[in-house]
Amino acid sequence: MKRFRPGIAPTLVVFVLLPLMVSLGFWQLSRGQEKQVLLANYAERRAAEPVSLEHLNGTADPAFRRVLLQGQFDAEHSVLLDNRMRDGKAGVELLQPFHDQASGLWLWLNRGWLPWPDRRTPPAFTTPARPLSLEAWVYVAPGETFQLHADPARTPWPRLLTALHPGALWAELGRDGFSYELRAEAGPAMYQTNWPVVAMGPEKHLGYAVQWFAMALALLGLYLYLGWHNAREKHHGSGHESTQHV
Repeated sequence: MKRFRPGIAPTLVVFVLLPLMVSLGFWQLSRGQEKQVLLANYAERRAAEPVSLEHLNGTADPAFRRVLLQGQFDAEHSVLLDNRMRDGKAGVELLQPFHDQASGLWLWLNRGWLPWPDRRTPPAFTTPARPLSLEAWVYVAPGETFQLHADPARTPWPRLLTALHPGALWAELGRDGFSYELRAEAGPAMYQTNWPVVAMGPEKHLGYAVQWFAMALALLGLYLYLGWHNAREKHHGSGHESTQHV
């Protein structure tokens, strides 16, 4: 140990930061694996035949399953999900209640993304008045959307929200509704529906993991260099003092 003298302060810094960096690297790896499973599940279920909403309603894991719907929109109660970016442009996602005739259930159907270039002017959209037959798939959010403040309740429609809570809205409207958002497939009554499955792909998580491990390795290398360098300086200084005394 006489040849390794890094100092107390650098040692404390390394003892705190090194485990943190390594744990963040492994966390990014685990997140990447979760995303890979999610994408595989998405691809498998999207390739399966669509089912009825009535059949899907009792399913424990409905995420990404395709659904056949036949019914009509409620044009009086629309939700605009705010802060939705596409290709660097600000916009909203339009969701409206849709009454499925086969199951008798209401559901929140996401009709797609709309640009919103000017916040002073509400986004313009139209609602089909005729009954429709369409396909959609169940979207289950991976986590709660971060909000600086709670969304206002019982405000005028169309309602601008930052996150969708179907259960609370169905309770407000007094309707028996499906507990998850459904995202519509592309069609004549829809807007931009090229939905991203995940905001960050597995390769991004792998890249971040490599960065954390590289920083941990660099920190450890700097710590070892500092310890050996200080030890040499002290050794040379002691040798010089001994020569002068002789």
